[in-house]
Amino acid sequence: MTRLPLPPSVYADTAVAPVATPPLDTDKTVSVAIVGGGYTGLSTALHLAEQGVEALVLEAQEPGWGASGNNGGHTNPGLKHDPDQIEADFGAELGRRMIAFAYGTTNFTHDLIRRYQIPCEARQNGTLRAAYHEASAAAIEKTAQQCIRRGMPVTYLNREQLREMTGTDRYIGAMLDTRGGDLHPLSYARGLARAAISAGAKVHGETPALSLRRDGSRWRIETPRAVVHADKVLLATNGFTDDLWPALRRTIVPVFSSIAATAPLSDAVARSIMPTRPVLYESGHITVYYRIDQQNRLLMGGRGPMRWIKSPHDVAYLMRYAERLWPQLKGVAWTHGWNSRLAITGDHYPHVHEPAESILISLGCNGRGVALSTAMGAQLARRLIGGARAEIDMPISGIKPIPMHAFWPVGVTTAVIAGRVRDRLGI
Repeated sequence: MTRLPLPPSVYADTAVAPVATPPLDTDKTVSVAIVGGGYTGLSTALHLAEQGVEALVLEAQEPGWGASGNNGGHTNPGLKHDPDQIEADFGAELGRRMIAFAYGTTNFTHDLIRRYQIPCEARQNGTLRAAYHEASAAAIEKTAQQCIRRGMPVTYLNREQLREMTGTDRYIGAMLDTRGGDLHPLSYARGLARAAISAGAKVHGETPALSLRRDGSRWRIETPRAVVHADKVLLATNGFTDDLWPALRRTIVPVFSSIAATAPLSDAVARSIMPTRPVLYESGHITVYYRIDQQNRLLMGGRGPMRWIKSPHDVAYLMRYAERLWPQLKGVAWTHGWNSRLAITGDHYPHVHEPAESILISLGCNGRGVALSTAMGAQLARRLIGGARAEIDMPISGIKPIPMHAFWPVGVTTAVIAGRVRDRLGI
């Protein structure tokens, strides 16, 4: 197959050079085969290799080609649901473990970056979850109180504090978690691949998994040029999940998330927007998120067309919204617009499945994939090595297709339009 070009992002223009990941052209027998070369697959391969387990990654394009190399670059702690809700949904014991794990993912990720000296512009300047409606602000304050009660480094900020941190008077309240941060997503994906390979894992690009079936005591994976036999298999395909495993594709909704980027701003303008360089995501029906990168570019992200885009004009609403937040941006050049697919689950929790012996599946980070999927790599490696006796800090659930899944494109488009209207009306 021919490797597709990367989406036309700032990241593709500025990332560190990729490590060699040649297509697999020789039959292999390995302990663990991993399908998907994003953060989840690469981190799992790294943590397996660190423990002497032979791991082989099969990636249809190149490491980081999908959402892993094209996201907003935020390392955000936690899950979508509040801590109290997590404990109510999964019980006190597992719920506490899930909370500790999920809110610790950013420290885990930044520690891993330092340990392997991955050059990816990583910073840990905090995450702001901000609100511009009273109802959203009250919900965020409730979340902050739950985190503070559990001893987390979280602060609730008022309008005046937020104006100072963001340069806009749009927000009336926000939660600041100092463990959050940002990085260069594609450089990080390439750095993870390099770290995994240096630890002993094998990573093969341009090698899609075409079929998967049991073959005696092992699993057999067909690729275009070779066959892989593996004792165990991890499927980590997220927003690009296909029909390799029955019904799995229908358990997630693959949603496009889009980003528009400016040319580098002057130091004065960049300081007027986000002087202390946290990342921010809004609490609304339709999430907008943004950050200033290390070259003073403003990267604005949000929902866009449910198709591939190539220009910032494909998401002109993000440019208009940025000028609404900061009028000083009028006349600034917007140089890039791109998107990729991420996986949304019906319950907005990450899903881990074990549908058959020696098969593990992990997908559905619901927009928190950078830190969450990195830390999940260590959890999944533990499970792959130890089997059912090795508990992990996330629930393992059955595969449950989303009802009426065939209509998801219409449903997503309708939800986006309705969400934007509700956000404008403050309801």
